[in-house]
Amino acid sequence: MAKKKKLGLEDLGGFVFSTNDDFDLENNEYTETPSPEDQYLEAHFSNKGRGGKTVTIVKGFEGQEDDLKILAKLLKKKCGVGGAVKDYEIIIQGNYRDKVMEILKKEGYNVKRVGG
Repeated sequence: MAKKKKLGLEDLGGFVFSTNDDFDLENNEYTETPSPEDQYLEAHFSNKGRGGKTVTIVKGFEGQEDDLKILAKLLKKKCGVGGAVKDYEIIIQGNYRDKVMEILKKEGYNVKRVGG
């Protein structure tokens, strides 16, 4: 007999239910993405848990997920490689940490090199 897949918030289609009677949908705060100058990102290099494949990981982005995806698309295009956005981290295939840091600095982000 097959195991049942556990349902997560993504499986609900983006809906979140609340038991708070005082919740006001009209005054729900919409958080804006801070400007690049206010962002402090970290550029990591990793090959653990990926079958020996090397990746560059950008962590520390704050803001909307759509803006994160736009930034990831820019990095992938400028590096000429594939990648993904997962758990609010940008994953770029290959060791492009220095190039990613250069691109992010040109875009106005504060970037720190983390790890060896």
